[in-house]
Amino acid sequence: MSSEEFRILFVADVVGHPGREAVKAILPGLKRELTPDLTVVNGENAAAGFGLTAKLVDEIKGAGADVITTGNHVFAQKEFLAELPHLERVTRPANYPPGAPGTGWCTLEAGGQEVLVMNVMGRIFVESIDDPFRAADAILAAHPNHRIVLCDMHAEATSEKTAMGWYLDGRVSAVVGTHTHIPTADARVLPGGTAYVTDVGMVGPRDGCIGMDKDVVLKRFLTGVPNRFVVASGPVTFNSVLVTISASSGRATSIQRVDREHS
Repeated sequence: MSSEEFRILFVADVVGHPGREAVKAILPGLKRELTPDLTVVNGENAAAGFGLTAKLVDEIKGAGADVITTGNHVFAQKEFLAELPHLERVTRPANYPPGAPGTGWCTLEAGGQEVLVMNVMGRIFVESIDDPFRAADAILAAHPNHRIVLCDMHAEATSEKTAMGWYLDGRVSAVVGTHTHIPTADARVLPGGTAYVTDVGMVGPRDGCIGMDKDVVLKRFLTGVPNRFVVASGPVTFNSVLVTISASSGRATSIQRVDREHS
């Protein structure tokens, strides 16, 4: 890797204990293999499938994450409301209304570069919160000197994620979609130099329904009766992407899927 290249490894939504164990088993070796300058992990499902805690933040960072992003389940664990403001390099969606704990972006030095990581959430089929497009604009306006910028767009609708990719094309280095836990085959560099993928996927049980126990999910679909989702068991799929960026311009030169499995 030349000094002109900057690499970001982005690891998809980590689901429960199986996902965390896969991160601990796979991520250290993957970082040695790929030598990323920055590793970002979406951890919003790490606590039994819903939410995050300070203890689990330490666990995921201990496995090699530099930054942890989240999404609509960020406040699922009540204690995290008080914990989040005290955690470094852990973000929640920036477009939560004013007064929500935490922040939607972080900056850090990595690979000799000042990097901005921001986290926004869509509004279609999820919580009705503030405008993610305006939130992204505000973050970029506040950090005009950061060339390398990663945006985690956590959203249900593929159309909304694609729209964010086009909206930020040429203004950020990468827009990576999270939330649906289903990896998409559309990873590419957009004309303005922004790497884009609609959904990175997940780090979670392969044989469940997006990481949850399939029998519990099927019962809910077949009966319409609400029940408590539980994380599935069995082999774990590990989905991630590696983004290569020109350090001088901040424009991406490639994005590639990096997928593994953990028994």
